[in-house]
Amino acid sequence: MSRLMHVTSGPYAPPVPRRELTAVSADGTRLYVEEHGPKDAPAVVLAHGWCCSTAFWAPVVRQLAPAHRVIVYDQRGHGRSPAGGVGSYHTATLADDLGAVLDAALAPGEKAVIGGHSMGGMTLMAAAGRPYLRERAAAVLLCSTGSAQLVPESRVVPLRARALRSAVQRALLVSKLPMGPVTPLSKKVLGPAILGRGATPAQIEASVRIVFASPRRARGAWGRVLATLDLDAEVARMPVPAAVVHGAADKLTPVRLARRIDELLPQSAGFTELPGLGHMTPIEAPYAVAEVLRELVRDHLAGAPAGAQAEETAGGPAETVEPAGTPGTAAGPAAAAATEKEEAGA
Repeated sequence: MSRLMHVTSGPYAPPVPRRELTAVSADGTRLYVEEHGPKDAPAVVLAHGWCCSTAFWAPVVRQLAPAHRVIVYDQRGHGRSPAGGVGSYHTATLADDLGAVLDAALAPGEKAVIGGHSMGGMTLMAAAGRPYLRERAAAVLLCSTGSAQLVPESRVVPLRARALRSAVQRALLVSKLPMGPVTPLSKKVLGPAILGRGATPAQIEASVRIVFASPRRARGAWGRVLATLDLDAEVARMPVPAAVVHGAADKLTPVRLARRIDELLPQSAGFTELPGLGHMTPIEAPYAVAEVLRELVRDHLAGAPAGAQAEETAGGPAETVEPAGTPGTAAGPAAAAATEKEEAGA
């Protein structure tokens, strides 16, 4: 089974990057990096989550690339980035890797808006105390992620008994068993666990293929890290404005974890709750996620294009999305309209 298995056509297929480069982390691990969009545009760096790859960000990249320089990379042990040596599975290593990517992709002194989904958000939390984050990040997006208590709070396994549910979920998290081929049955099982009920067949197909492509040893090793995760203290040290986006129906990292993060942040840039959406928000509602990133660029990154220009460049007037600073934001209509555009190949 190919490590790069993903859909190859339609709006969820990865676009061709303008250039590819390699970032070398502190321990010598070589990380695969892609760059999309104009080379002189405001920079947005995106870090994917557990069991994903650069392919995960495809629909968000398509939204942003006309007016932004979008940099995506494979976390170690995922996609085209090797796992690294024994003992390299730590949140500190994730922070090392992000710093290496920023050094490789950004010019000296250049800042970016940095977004992380799930384990990518945990990467940003782990980096909160690193000097480079204050120097390189204008603002950050923490998308569908949690800082602690992932196993007991998760609702992937529908068992009422908390202790039993936690035990089963931990076993699934750390498992290194092969997932097997993508089939109608596997999509029926995994789809509802990671996406909301309204997910389209194309979104389910794209998500399941990306997850099933993750190497099983790295999947289990990073799962062990997530099972004992506690980054609350790091969230409280976040040195730049941070926006939080979360699906209200997320079973893997329930929305209460996102609310906890927003409460801990020293500089909250807004909390956006997406009704009915699951864990894979950048695939389920790429426009809504991209719009929060656009707002962070406009508000915090010098030299960003004006809002009207960004919307025009991105392909027309934007759908109405409630301000990200409003708790419990209802982005359902915008997300639905964006999904229709994505399905049509817009």
